[in-house]
Amino acid sequence: MHCCSKQCLSLVWKDALKNSRAFHRPAYCSQKIATVEPSSPNVRTEIPGPKSRQLLKELDRIQNTGAVQFFADYDKSYGNYLVDVDDNCMLDLYTQIASIPIGYNHQSLIDAVKNENNLSTFVNRPALGCYPPRDWITRLQTSLLAVAPPGLSEVQTMACGACSVEHAQKAMFIAFQRRKRGGAPPTQEELQSCKTNDLPGTPNLSVLSFKNAFHGRTMGALALTHTKPMHKLDFPQPKWPIATFPMLKYPLEDNVRENQAEEKRCLAEVEDLIETWKKKGEPIVGVVIEPIQGEGGDNFASPQFFQGLQDICIQNDICFNLDEVQTGCGVTGLFWAHEHFNLKQPPDIVTFSKKMLTGGFYYRSEYRSQEAFRIFNTWVGDPSKVVLLEAVIKVIKQDNLLNRVTEIGNYLWPEVEKIQKKYPDFLSRVRGLGITGAVDFPSLDDRNKAISSYYQKVYYNI
Repeated sequence: MHCCSKQCLSLVWKDALKNSRAFHRPAYCSQKIATVEPSSPNVRTEIPGPKSRQLLKELDRIQNTGAVQFFADYDKSYGNYLVDVDDNCMLDLYTQIASIPIGYNHQSLIDAVKNENNLSTFVNRPALGCYPPRDWITRLQTSLLAVAPPGLSEVQTMACGACSVEHAQKAMFIAFQRRKRGGAPPTQEELQSCKTNDLPGTPNLSVLSFKNAFHGRTMGALALTHTKPMHKLDFPQPKWPIATFPMLKYPLEDNVRENQAEEKRCLAEVEDLIETWKKKGEPIVGVVIEPIQGEGGDNFASPQFFQGLQDICIQNDICFNLDEVQTGCGVTGLFWAHEHFNLKQPPDIVTFSKKMLTGGFYYRSEYRSQEAFRIFNTWVGDPSKVVLLEAVIKVIKQDNLLNRVTEIGNYLWPEVEKIQKKYPDFLSRVRGLGITGAVDFPSLDDRNKAISSYYQKVYYNI
């Protein structure tokens, strides 16, 4: 489930522009990209291999390389298989941090890049907030709006997940303050004081997030993130409220009463925090939550929990923001994970990125900014990514991939449960929906050993 690489783009531009004298093929562009998916993984060296280690040394002279696992050869990668520079071929379950939708070097993406009608879109990146291209409305209608969450018909494009969450927060604050002013314009005192981060122009407002949440690494999004210390260490952050995300017991059918009590307790905690922060003079204007917590542990909650959380937001006139950066684009069997929840009304805001190839957020009309330049940056998105998203959506529909995801999930998780029953001292808490899910190991060390063995024996990249 993947997208076209930079080197792939270089190659297909050669074909698209073969009659142009102005085109010069860059030295780094390979002669040929893979067109056939490998029949199986094949690991030739340890990982990282000698070529990766050499490149790692060279890159380390330029920047920090602590997170680099190995160097990939995207020309040789295809479909579900990722090939590294040492010719190790791995079944890729990590998919570029869950951001690849339909496979490496998918022909539909290559065709979109080679299409001469898309040439100017890839060559010219406009400042969309000021100078959108003539086909921008059509592009939005055939991509983002074609798969919009039910009940939401407005969308704001952005570049990545973090900036999508960041600007969604701004939309919450703007809407709250507009209601507070009764629709009147801001006062001169507000306009002047905000420039120095002072009251009343910089109000004491807060956003509620959940323990083990991950919403991004920019400063506003980081305030909602509560996973790894390295994400947050040394950075000043607002002390906003943090509620407990339910920790369900598995198997679900054997723990119905316990899980209902757990979710009821977590919802009561949210209500208590709303009242507490209102009394503090720092009212909660929005609740941000992942439909399935990703980095924080692949944690699930029931539809009833999310229904209850939305009810609390409605009762308190608080924005209900579902962060679908990692769960959007069909990984649960429906295009948006929250479609499984049978909510009484659409969420106020739905943020997206990763497999959607572009960032952004859908929103109810009351969260539209009424002034220019409030939800804004230089590019506010990238039309070339929307072109690729069009192709992705066509493939998902033509190949009936949502139903396929459901079929795979219905087969996969019962089989993993069988393995868990066989090794109950080593595996626990099997959980999943569609093709997203997890199983727990007894310790971090056990998990890391398992991942290492996948590299060298099972040949999975996870």
